[in-house]
Amino acid sequence: MGAADVVPGVSGGTIAFIMGIYDQFVAAINSINIDAFRLLFKGKIREAFSRVHLSFLIPLGLGISFSIISLAKLVTWLITKYPVYVWSFFFGLIIASSWFVVKEIGRIKIPVIISLALGFIFAWLIVGIIPVSSPDNWYFTVFAGAISIIAMVLPGISGSFILLLIGQYERIMTAVKSLQLSTMATFSLGSALGILSFSRLLGYLLNKHREVTMAMLAGFMMGSLRKVWPYKEILEIKIVGGKEIPIKSINVLPGNMDGSFFFALMCAISGIVLVFVLEGISGSMKGDQDETA
Repeated sequence: MGAADVVPGVSGGTIAFIMGIYDQFVAAINSINIDAFRLLFKGKIREAFSRVHLSFLIPLGLGISFSIISLAKLVTWLITKYPVYVWSFFFGLIIASSWFVVKEIGRIKIPVIISLALGFIFAWLIVGIIPVSSPDNWYFTVFAGAISIIAMVLPGISGSFILLLIGQYERIMTAVKSLQLSTMATFSLGSALGILSFSRLLGYLLNKHREVTMAMLAGFMMGSLRKVWPYKEILEIKIVGGKEIPIKSINVLPGNMDGSFFFALMCAISGIVLVFVLEGISGSMKGDQDETA
């Protein structure tokens, strides 16, 4: 999830779906509630922590942090050096992930179709918007933290892309690299407020209106394929941290059916295969847990 979140266009939520931990992820976030904070402030630390799914959140947080620290440079280097191959891999990854999400919907009904279509249209349009400029004051930084973390939770919509979209990607990346604690704290506050509030809404929708919600999430993932299509014509770039980041491009068809095209095709197939392998591993682990229970 951490490796995916550093790429403008791929969501950590998509990876959570692939690994079969999405529902558990949302439930774990929702376990951080007012009751837990109330017990913490009363000095009942053990009781407070017992209410929070720390056995899930701590390993997940460590994994995301380790991935961002160790793989961020590699992922960004690969996407700069071999963009077609990397995007091809993610394209296959998201196609296969969308299939597994659609399988969970169950019966196809009119509300489900409408929800899937709305999710697709929303993601398709938002990933095509040209990034804009924005203010650098504290309340917009809080807003940027909240909206980007929501996008990271949603499959198909990248939090880093949303930061790029609202003109905050360069500023936040610079703040992290140069340890600008005030900006990082304000952004983290917005992220905490965003994820704690939105996860409750998402958890409610998954519990009460699961089929419609899953259809919309599948639509998000399918709509995001516009962003991860590997063949693009770059129309406009922006220098962020000394690196060129495309901010305006159009999707094009591959030029020649040469060795490069077939290697890109193999990367896409690898992404598809990886999802099926991870789904199989996740299913066997669930089966082992059920037998143990």
